[in-house]
Amino acid sequence: MKKKLIMTLCVTLIIGFFAGCDNKEQKKINKPTHVKHSDFTFDVNPETFELFIEKDGVRERASMPLPKMNVANVKKDNERVTWSYPDEKVNVKVEKKEKYLDIDIESTGAEAFQWPKVSADSYMLPLGEGKFIPNEDPYWREFLKDEKLTFSESFSMRFFTLNHSKYSISYIVENMFNDTIQFDTASTIQFAFTHEFPSTNTHKEYGFRVYVTDNNPVQVAKLYKSYIKEQGEFKTLKEKAKENPNIKKLYGAPHIYLWNDEAVTEENIQWNQIIQQLDAKFLKWMKQLLENHTEDGSKEFETVIQQMKTQDYMDRYQKKVIVRSFNEVLKLEQFYNKEIFPNVNKQSKKLIEKGIKNLSEQELYEVNKRLLKSQLKVAVDEIDQWGKKESTDLLKDINKAGIENAWIGLPNWANGLMNPKMVEEVNHLGYLIGPYDSYHSIHQKGSRDWNTASFEDKSLYEDATITSENGEKIHGFLGRGRKLNPTLSLPLVKKRVNAILSEGIRFNSWFVDCDATGEFYDDYSPEHITTQKQDMTARLKRMAYIDKEKQMVIGSEGGNDYASQVIAFAHGLETPVIKWSDPDLRKNKESKYYVGGYWSQQGEVPDRYSKQVPIKELYQHIYLDPTYSLPLYKLVYNDSVITTHHWEWGSLKIKDVVEERMLYEFLYNVPPLYHVDRKQWEEKKDKIVSHVKDWSPFHRKAVTKEMTGFKVLSKDRLVQATEFGTNMKVVANFSEKDFTYKNETIPAKTIVMYDGKNKKIYKP
Repeated sequence: MKKKLIMTLCVTLIIGFFAGCDNKEQKKINKPTHVKHSDFTFDVNPETFELFIEKDGVRERASMPLPKMNVANVKKDNERVTWSYPDEKVNVKVEKKEKYLDIDIESTGAEAFQWPKVSADSYMLPLGEGKFIPNEDPYWREFLKDEKLTFSESFSMRFFTLNHSKYSISYIVENMFNDTIQFDTASTIQFAFTHEFPSTNTHKEYGFRVYVTDNNPVQVAKLYKSYIKEQGEFKTLKEKAKENPNIKKLYGAPHIYLWNDEAVTEENIQWNQIIQQLDAKFLKWMKQLLENHTEDGSKEFETVIQQMKTQDYMDRYQKKVIVRSFNEVLKLEQFYNKEIFPNVNKQSKKLIEKGIKNLSEQELYEVNKRLLKSQLKVAVDEIDQWGKKESTDLLKDINKAGIENAWIGLPNWANGLMNPKMVEEVNHLGYLIGPYDSYHSIHQKGSRDWNTASFEDKSLYEDATITSENGEKIHGFLGRGRKLNPTLSLPLVKKRVNAILSEGIRFNSWFVDCDATGEFYDDYSPEHITTQKQDMTARLKRMAYIDKEKQMVIGSEGGNDYASQVIAFAHGLETPVIKWSDPDLRKNKESKYYVGGYWSQQGEVPDRYSKQVPIKELYQHIYLDPTYSLPLYKLVYNDSVITTHHWEWGSLKIKDVVEERMLYEFLYNVPPLYHVDRKQWEEKKDKIVSHVKDWSPFHRKAVTKEMTGFKVLSKDRLVQATEFGTNMKVVANFSEKDFTYKNETIPAKTIVMYDGKNKKIYKP
């Protein structure tokens, strides 16, 4: 589909602008058009689509020339120019409005068109929170070399800004779908914007509003905010909280992923009695279940059981294998077998009589726990003590340590259904708690180990998945399964969410993976042709269902602003996934940069989230260096969407920059994000609590206000200030030296908070 977009079609050069036609009138009307206006004027050359802006006597190029093209049907008046590219099958309109230049590009048969191609002294781009990128910067030139970005994914908001010597030129993108940005860093950083016109979509236009602003990120962001409000797309947290008061629990709340995958833990078992309680029939049944219904199988379990028969002790590894095996079978519908469990108590019998397949997931876990207890007898604690130390007691300790508000995230809804008392405790403490959920991938064969990709209706794998233009199905996450078409997902969402909540589990928040990342697809399946816009609308609709119908505080991955009216919080906008394609981070286990594996055998925090690693110098500059940071997103959405780090790159993950990231969390009003289990909490408790103690009251106030200001105070850009409302300010000194600001000394690696006349100094 992606053909050569721009072709040189002209033969003879005339007056440096127009070629290929003999008609004198045609030559005349294809000269550059100069349109005057009170605030700025523009020149556009239809032949090359080169665009110039002039303001206060300073002329700057807004777009570089394309190879010359044959031009027809040029029409112009005082504020409007239109023309056609007959060979490229494209019509163009450029019109001066009161405050901006309106540019519309329409396909009359083109599959794609590239415009604009831009160059500037530097750029302000909403990559994540926002980046300032000088055009000769060596780090960015290396990082962006030949980089091709999908606009809807990589840009958190729908604009890009070119900084010139005296002013900036901002492009607001009015069709965010089917767009890519291709960088060229051979000499300086330049990029080209390409729009595709897929056959799935009858809407064959894209375009821009082009504004002239000061070289000021605040002005750029506020201009965009005005545009969003004009479109009716802005909604404050205050307005959202009127519909769901629980949103206020996000104010001053760190985001904490709680890892408690186990229903029964090592501490719940009396190991000196365990072997006497495991009769041969039960062991054989366990082996069969593990072998037939789990990914890891039964080999480790069998080996350990044989070792136990000849030992009078158990080592740590053996205990882990046994506990993991117990927890795996607790999730299985096949666990109940009347020959293995001939005598069950009244509670279990009542559930079994309903039919195992008719039980809710929570009821299944309840009956299976009772069945396991009936086998293990006195070798295991009473069920209400299972996992208590790792969940309920841990949460009480977190609260007792002074963390008044928190968002508690569960890696899976099963963690809550296995331990409903833990969910009750979270509610009692006044926290939010929500499961991770996803409708991104679907697997042909479902499993409890990857239950988000498992659906009862097996026909969906063929009938509801996305087909690319070449007729191939698009693979799911990590290359497994396929991607589910969001327009066909809402019945599945309703069924899953209702099933999870059917027994009254008190989740009050919900995290939906991928839906705010901007990952959209055109689906070419003949039975359900879908455009990227329809894909987006369906994602928003399913989150809105959970939000409105179930009164859940909704969050999602990413946080790109098309989702801002639905979501209350987002993970990944402040620190996104760092260079997914680098094998040193994700494949080379011997590399010091290897982030760790996804899975933990014993329900504790996996290495991917807990293992502290250094970061390559290039990535440190690109993702973390405050020199390049701009709070573009916060200047628009501080009082609308709460954004934090991606769960792979929590606040404590990156070695040697933990303190700098703490400063960032104040300056940009960002919640810290942590992963805890009992072990991680004990190790990192002091650092977490001391940070949250100061951060939480600041965020609780600042998040209700608009971010109104941002300034770079030092030449090296390492001292910065943000303002919230009319009387809150933060000054952060990321440098190694003290800095004098308004006759005050800002110590190195320190922030100073001003709240009215009150001042507080914080140093991690």
